[in-house]
Amino acid sequence: MAVTRLKRKDRYNKTVSRLEVKALKLATNLELGSRSTQAKNDQLAKNNAVLAALAK
Repeated sequence: MAVTRLKRKDRYNKTVSRLEVKALKLATNLELGSRSTQAKNDQLAKNNAVLAALAK
């Protein structure tokens, strides 16, 4: 059986839908638990502490 090539519109839709699924998975994959909580010695936490001290 020969492999048929998708038309341009179908190739575009396939790519776009794959990227949309990927973006949705990344956006909604936050779970409550020990792995998603921010660590106290995280660089972002340190930066926020410095900014809070400067804002006073």
